[in-house]
Amino acid sequence: MLEIKNVSLQVSDNERPLLFEVSAEYPLAHFGAIIGPSGCGKTTLLKLIAGIAPGEEEGEVFWKDRNLEEDDFSPGEIAYVPQFSIAHEELTVRECVTYALRLRVRRSDCPDFTAAVDEILTEVDLLDLESRSVKILSGGQRRRLALAMELTSKPDILLCDEVTSGLDPSSEDDIVRLLHGLSRKENRLILSVTHSLEHIDLYDSILVLVQGIVTYHGPAKFLAHYFGVTHPNEVYARLELRTPEEWGASWIKHSDALKEAAKPKRSRKKTPEKLATTTDSEEESGEKTSSLPGPLSQFLTLLSRRLLVFSRSRQQLLLQVGLIFGFPLLVAIFAWNGLPAVKNLSMGLDLNLLQQLNEARDFLIQSSKVGSLVSGIVMFQVILLTLMGANNSGREIAAERLIFEKEKLSGLNPLSYVASKTAFLGFMILAQSLWMGFFVHQVCGFPGNFEAQLFLLVLVNAAMSSICLAVSSLMRSPEQASLVSIYLVGFQLPLSGAVLALPELLGTLVRPFVSAYWSWSGILQTLKAERYYDIVQTVVQSPLSSLSLCVWILLAHIAAGLFITYLGCERRHIA
Repeated sequence: MLEIKNVSLQVSDNERPLLFEVSAEYPLAHFGAIIGPSGCGKTTLLKLIAGIAPGEEEGEVFWKDRNLEEDDFSPGEIAYVPQFSIAHEELTVRECVTYALRLRVRRSDCPDFTAAVDEILTEVDLLDLESRSVKILSGGQRRRLALAMELTSKPDILLCDEVTSGLDPSSEDDIVRLLHGLSRKENRLILSVTHSLEHIDLYDSILVLVQGIVTYHGPAKFLAHYFGVTHPNEVYARLELRTPEEWGASWIKHSDALKEAAKPKRSRKKTPEKLATTTDSEEESGEKTSSLPGPLSQFLTLLSRRLLVFSRSRQQLLLQVGLIFGFPLLVAIFAWNGLPAVKNLSMGLDLNLLQQLNEARDFLIQSSKVGSLVSGIVMFQVILLTLMGANNSGREIAAERLIFEKEKLSGLNPLSYVASKTAFLGFMILAQSLWMGFFVHQVCGFPGNFEAQLFLLVLVNAAMSSICLAVSSLMRSPEQASLVSIYLVGFQLPLSGAVLALPELLGTLVRPFVSAYWSWSGILQTLKAERYYDIVQTVVQSPLSSLSLCVWILLAHIAAGLFITYLGCERRHIA
């Protein structure tokens, strides 16, 4: 049984509580509706039950005699179905359910995943659509898919947030009847937030909220009588005739009498079906044990799914091909015929003073051009790789925020999630950085320690990718994450000091946070055995740091980015 006792919820920036002294009881094998005007607290009540509501709570919620404040739901006990379907558009119906099952159930507890998925798809009437892509499903089909994904863990309590909203009458009828049927299986409690009361006869109870106050909670058959209307849909208009406080006081006054009238008459003999819906004590004797897969299993499942989604996204594939092959070409254009050789001063004794001055002038001009070219090629590579890093990860988490938060509620380990993102991005970082370094080295004949240069290119790409992944984990929307990531890249060039030197104090303060500087400086240090190094030093005004320090700083950027990413994923984001 689910018991809600005098629960109130206050958000600091709201004068009025979102919920005020809400009390309700729900047995197992029960299908309950939560209705009320928009903004009355219906969804908030569901989130409070699930333990994801914002604000300060008062009161108690019990599930099977457990105080959820002290002993929360295990991931397998509860499922939450949001208003809109949240699944990867590139996957098929079967793939969505299969991945959901692999993330929530151990292989040892479900030896035959294929049969289990077949059973779930049959239950929600999607087996015939198993190979259909999510992006072409209708609204009703998407809602059934969302239910199918939640049924993978066989939850005892299913919370549905306006899953019939926006559907045509036929699809709405299908969903409500499906939910009613699911409530009769395995003693499952289903609570559904809805605006529609066209199928009132299918609900076991109705809870009416007005501005967070309970104004009715009882059998559906008494709803119209209690509010003095001829049809349940007239209840909304009736609620406007009195204040929420007056309706709440009226309910407190009459609730005991209605509960007494709603009690079933005693019967000497119960049918097997009746027994199945009333013997809650047998089901409440113990807590459902969690059978979540281990972190490694979840990591491999997430990585497999991410690679599959990426392989089916034509837009992303074309973009990556364009970046990997187009950006190095842009760099190489500036030294397509190779770096020019630096001519020495002849220092001839037979030259007069004017000739020596002209030769020195020509040497300085030549050195300046060559030094600027070498420094520019290095910085151009670095900046383009930071841009690729931002593109890699700026939207990576924010774009699937709802999916991640939903899966985290179902038991997804945030560490496995971050690790899967790191591995996926690692593939792209290596492909982008290694090809950039190899192509420029081959075409331009770039000198210096080639292996060290490749390593530094990989590091700067990885640093910006991890930093932007952290940004993505903290932002609520992909648009916000993309904007911040682009700003971070935009500041790399001017703050690096590679083009114009910053004032000494400002440079000292900002340089530790500019990944581009450390890669640029480190790559220039690999030229120490070459004459180009001395020439470059004559044209750059910013100090160059040692190669080892550059490597350690970039590694620190990567570690900091991933750590913040983990913190961002651990933090609860309330939609």
